[in-house]
Amino acid sequence: MADNKYDYDYDDDRYDDYGEADVDAAVKKSLRGYRIVIILLAVILAGISALYFNINRQQQRDYELLKVDRDSIQSDLSHLINEYDSLKFTNDTIAARLVEANEMMEQLKRERRWNYAKIKEYEKEVGTLRSVMRNYLKQIDSLNNLNKKLVAENVSYRKEISTARLRADVAEEKASELENRVRQGAVLRTRSISMAALNSNDKEISRVSKAATLRVDFAITPNELAAPGHRKVYLCIKSPDGYLLTSESMPTFEYQGMNIGYSAVREVDYQNQDVEVSIYYRGSGFTEGQYSIELYADGNMIGSGTVSMR
Repeated sequence: MADNKYDYDYDDDRYDDYGEADVDAAVKKSLRGYRIVIILLAVILAGISALYFNINRQQQRDYELLKVDRDSIQSDLSHLINEYDSLKFTNDTIAARLVEANEMMEQLKRERRWNYAKIKEYEKEVGTLRSVMRNYLKQIDSLNNLNKKLVAENVSYRKEISTARLRADVAEEKASELENRVRQGAVLRTRSISMAALNSNDKEISRVSKAATLRVDFAITPNELAAPGHRKVYLCIKSPDGYLLTSESMPTFEYQGMNIGYSAVREVDYQNQDVEVSIYYRGSGFTEGQYSIELYADGNMIGSGTVSMR
C-alpha cells in the first residue's frame, strides 16, 4: 500500500516527555493556587475569629458596664426610697413619689434585657426623683429653720407674756385687794345698840316677861365711801336660850350665799350722816336673860351686840 499522506514520522518519547512536563507544571501551579487560597482563608478566618472575639469581649465589657450602671441605679433608688420613707409627713405628693420609686425598683428587679437606652431612661427617672427629693429636703430644712425661729420667738413671747401676766396678776390682785378694802370701807357701820321692852301700849317697862314688843335702837354712822340711798336693815334677835325670834312666816334674806331668817326689817334713807333707827319686833313669852342682836344691810353685817333683859 502506498504511504498515507497523513502518516508522519514522530518521536513518541518526545511527545510523552512534553505532556508530563505540562501536567507537572499545571499541578504545581494548582497546588500553589490552593495554598494561596487556603492561606487567604486562614487569614480571613483568623481575622473573623479575632473580630468575633473582640466583639464578644466588647459586648461582655458593655454588659458588665450595664450591670454596674444597673446596680448603681438600684442603689441610688434604694437610698431614695429610704429617704422618702423617712419623711414622716402625711403629704400626698411625697406618698406618690414613694410609690413611684418602689414601682421602679420592682421593675428594675424584673428587667432581663438591658441596653444603653434603658439605662439612660432609668438614670433620668432616678435623677428626677433625686431632684424632687432635694427640693423637699430644702423645703423641710427651710421649714425647720423657720420652726426653730418661731420656737425661739414663741419662747421669747411666752416669757414676755408670762412677765406681763405676772404683772397683770399682781395688778389684779392689788386692784382686788383695793376693791375689797373699798368695799369693806363702804360697809355701813352702827353704834349705840340697845334694846327696850314695851307693853301693849308701846310704853317701856322694866320686866321683859310682860313685854309685847321688843324695840332695838341704834345709829348708823357717816361713811363717805358708802353710797347714799335707801337701805333695808335686817334685825336678828336671839333669845337667851339661842333661838331666833321670828314670825310664823319665818322670812329670810340672803347673806354670803345663804338664806337666813330674821326677826324684823326696816328701810332706812341713808345720806352719809348719822341716822337714828329703831326696829320693832312684836311677840310674847319673852324670858329674862342675855339677848343677842345682829344687824345686816347690803349683804353685810353692820353691827352686833348683847343686851341683858330683866
